[in-house]
Amino acid sequence: MFSDNNLVFILTMLEAIEKIDIYSRGFDNADDFYYANEQLQFNAVTNLLLVIGEEATKIEVNLKSKFETIAWDKITGLRNRLAHDYRGTDREIVFSVIQNHLPGLKIALIDMISSVSFPSEMLAEALNSEFYTHLQYLRP
Repeated sequence: MFSDNNLVFILTMLEAIEKIDIYSRGFDNADDFYYANEQLQFNAVTNLLLVIGEEATKIEVNLKSKFETIAWDKITGLRNRLAHDYRGTDREIVFSVIQNHLPGLKIALIDMISSVSFPSEMLAEALNSEFYTHLQYLRP
């Protein structure tokens, strides 16, 4: 089993995925998503993708290696690209990540929780906080 420190990183990534789903819902293509509401949703999503990439760097390497179907290096690479090349952000790539990669990451992260050792009250406390309001499906 892996350290309970990983739980916070996993939950933060899951919450970001849930918010991205909310913010990107109803868009059929990258251009509509990019230009909607003065780029409000697009900018929110890119910020949340930064969060996902940052938290991914904090998860124990050996834990991530158990989930080798996830391209961890691409997650952190996207984070670096978004953080350091704002004008170069490719809306097609961002939209593709949302549509094609986040659903699989979500499933892996939920599975990953069972590999982390933590007191049950730790998860309950996290789910009762304002930070993880969209993760109530994790309640036992």
